[in-house]
Amino acid sequence: MSESQVAIQPAVQQFLDRQHGLWIEGRQAASDSEKRLNVFNPATGEVIASTADASVDDVDRAVMSGWRAFVARSWAGKLPAERERILLHFADLVEQHSEELAQLETLEQGKSINISRMFEVGCTLNWMRYTAGLTTKISGKTLDLSIPLPQGARYQAWTRKEPVGVVAGIVPWNFPLMIGMWKVMPALAAGCSIVIKPSETTPLTMLRVAELASEAGIPDGVFNVVTGSGAVCGAALTSHPHIAKVSFTGSTATGKQIARAAADTLTGVTLELGGKKPGYRTERRGPGVGD
Repeated sequence: MSESQVAIQPAVQQFLDRQHGLWIEGRQAASDSEKRLNVFNPATGEVIASTADASVDDVDRAVMSGWRAFVARSWAGKLPAERERILLHFADLVEQHSEELAQLETLEQGKSINISRMFEVGCTLNWMRYTAGLTTKISGKTLDLSIPLPQGARYQAWTRKEPVGVVAGIVPWNFPLMIGMWKVMPALAAGCSIVIKPSETTPLTMLRVAELASEAGIPDGVFNVVTGSGAVCGAALTSHPHIAKVSFTGSTATGKQIARAAADTLTGVTLELGGKKPGYRTERRGPGVGD
């Protein structure tokens, strides 16, 4: 996206010009590390912003922020209808800032502005409102159990669904806003806290969305964002003892590492990994011809 095609909003330029830190406890937080990660515009190769390269201690601060909020029940303790109201307000704020988010997405990721507007932001809004509605639909079951009992006796059991705690979300570079919110919204709807690590190449939209979450009324510590490398920041996040659930989208190799680490602590994992669509070409068929 160039200024000759779409005029960059002043709010977008102001956001790019900031000295971006982490998002912990509902506010921007400085990193313990002095390292910075440049964010490039793929269309031009120019540096458009920089973000903190989080340390292991930074990740611990973010996770413990989420843990304290969870234990205090500042979010999980709200009535489901109240969480739904706040999440719908969150979606409304994202819609109000939709052009700003679309421009940030295009500038940092490289997709066309129309795809950012209609697909990335548009689909994200649909998902946010759908998931917000699920907040009041989470319920357990009452069951008649078929177990030996004295004649005439009856035994019933009931189940109740509870938030698991702090969720870690690892987001790839290709759809940073949409896939990021695929992870954020179910966690928030369930009453969990979340720590999101966006790709180090496309961190900006998630940092901006975190600000909107606080503006919507999501309590401090419930939604945290750490920016940094997968090798340091991602590994520290997925192996942290206070993480109860990991949601990862990325390579198969990294997914295997996360699964192995999670096995030691029995941490729940959801892994969306690399493609499984190998191609087969015979001598009789040229490239680009499907079987």
